[in-house]
Amino acid sequence: MSFSVEERGNPNSLSYRLFFKNAEGKYISPFHDIPMYADEGQNIFHMVVEVPRWTNAKMEIATKDLLNPIKQDVKKGKLRYVANVFPHKGYIWNYGAIPQTWEDPAHKDGDTGCCGDNDPIDVCEIGSKVCSRGEVIKVKVLGILAMIDEGETDWKVIAINVDDPEASEFNNIGDVRRLKPGYLEATVDWFRRYKVPDGKPENQFAFNEEFKDKDFAIEVIKSTHNFWKALISQKASTCPCGKEDPVPSSGNISYNCYDSEVECSDVRFTRLFSFAVDKWFYYERK
Repeated sequence: MSFSVEERGNPNSLSYRLFFKNAEGKYISPFHDIPMYADEGQNIFHMVVEVPRWTNAKMEIATKDLLNPIKQDVKKGKLRYVANVFPHKGYIWNYGAIPQTWEDPAHKDGDTGCCGDNDPIDVCEIGSKVCSRGEVIKVKVLGILAMIDEGETDWKVIAINVDDPEASEFNNIGDVRRLKPGYLEATVDWFRRYKVPDGKPENQFAFNEEFKDKDFAIEVIKSTHNFWKALISQKASTCPCGKEDPVPSSGNISYNCYDSEVECSDVRFTRLFSFAVDKWFYYERK
């Protein structure tokens, strides 16, 4: 099973989109059409890379757009970039999502006490290779972190590319702590503080900021897969958490039916570059 991508528009612009195609060259949805499992028997999952390591542009699968391309997040009409909160530079892992999963905003998690964030479940891939935007890789799950982002449950799966030269040495979250000392602590620090430069409070975490192990992580992923199946079956319930964002439309599923090119807007936008991506942001920790 192979996938390719097609860029539309210019990077660092409001019109930029990254569309996905299957091996036959047909347009597909990275949210709905790429299987969650790469190898179910071995618990190997697909991961769609949205943000390569060391980069700052906040790219994401557009869950409410036709075909769900990757595009840059926008806030108040401006493209979003994560700040370099000292000592970090951009994203410190390859960052992306597991397809065919969904954190249901109508479901209050029993462990976090908060509803889902209305997106596919996030993955931090810790291997040695810097991946490309839109790359679909196979990952081995190692553990998970339960972040609370502005009152929403936002799980962060820790995983490693199965093709990484060191993948065989990593089988659970304890291996990360042993073989990459400081990486998990840096991960918590990054997620805690990355929104502070935008005037937001520090994020919080369930389980006293502790990472849960591989088995726990896989069960969380399976539960988000069930939420996704309910979504595409139009069985997702009304959100009890007061969220205004609509759920992603299951009408975005392609089922390989897009044989012609998708029309994209030719409206020209002024490029909005942020020179802040090369600067450190400092603040005194509380």
